[in-house]
Amino acid sequence: MTEQSAQMNGHSNVAQALAVSARQLSQMLGVSLRQCWRLNAVGKLPKPVRLGGSVRWNRQEVTEWFEAGCLDRKTWEARKAVA
Repeated sequence: MTEQSAQMNGHSNVAQALAVSARQLSQMLGVSLRQCWRLNAVGKLPKPVRLGGSVRWNRQEVTEWFEAGCLDRKTWEARKAVA
């Protein structure tokens, strides 16, 4: 099933989610889930958001962060504040 036909049939695709879990983020970045949590703990990932009891990352922000060179959180937040 192609991505377009999946959308037409109402099937959700991780690629279309607005927010991604740590597991999905680790898959996007090609690192282990444990490494994803480590990177978050030391401020090497964009700041996540809490949705109820879940931790999620904004997919668009992660993409922009990656394209900007994977800046540390402090630098990334400062850069967003200027823009």
